[in-house]
Amino acid sequence: MRYFPAPDGARLAYRDEGAGIPVLALAGLTRTGADFDYLAPHLPDVRLIRPDYRGRGASEWTGPDSYTVEQEAADALALLDHLEIPRAALLGTSRGGLIGLHLAASANHRLAGLCLNDVGPVIETEGLRRISAYIGRNPSVNNHAELAEVLPRVMEGFANVPPSRWLEEARKHYQPDGGKLVITYDPALRDAFVEAFRDDLSDAWPQFDAARNLPLAVIRGANSDLLSRATVAEMQRRRPDMIVAEVPDRAHIPFLDEPEALDAIRGWLDRIAI
Repeated sequence: MRYFPAPDGARLAYRDEGAGIPVLALAGLTRTGADFDYLAPHLPDVRLIRPDYRGRGASEWTGPDSYTVEQEAADALALLDHLEIPRAALLGTSRGGLIGLHLAASANHRLAGLCLNDVGPVIETEGLRRISAYIGRNPSVNNHAELAEVLPRVMEGFANVPPSRWLEEARKHYQPDGGKLVITYDPALRDAFVEAFRDDLSDAWPQFDAARNLPLAVIRGANSDLLSRATVAEMQRRRPDMIVAEVPDRAHIPFLDEPEALDAIRGWLDRIAI
């Protein structure tokens, strides 16, 4: 793990591994760079850069007012500046994809391509309600093994996932603390989430359209409650050249080592020019 100072002085963590096309991999809302552990071994020819957002993982907690897409986008650009990378391909999972769409509109010249993992210009309210039920809360079980037993039952829409994967997920996203498990992020992220979605959601189609010059891909979990097939269809209508993959037996979010996801990511990378 490495660290860099954000412009406001926050100490932010990141991983920087490999060589080749720089790929900035941005995780889900409550996740860390570990989101891409399953994908990393399949991308031997890229430079995979994986930050932990402020308030998550090994990065400094800076309070709910700073846990916004806009701030996290600014932090992503600051990391590229720190690494002296003028342009990078951006692979965004969920929240990371929203940051990618924001950057497509506000800093398009810094992007060499955009791949969205189970997120798009329209976010379904059903998915937001599900997230609001757990964000900022610790699990009720006491260890990783117990949580791995629970996850297959609570992660609706997932099937054919081996028990070993659920144990990996438990270990990545929850840490032991005094005989119990706790989340790996600032609980105040819940306040930021509630504030962000307090009012009616506006869509991000203008941001999506701003990516018209970028190689584009979208990966959808077949059972996703956050990204609808209708939204993907409209994305395809606007960008017929966009690579589209749907991963069976997955909801929000695919792990990205599924064959369908890997084919899409490799095809997208083949179109990237730095």
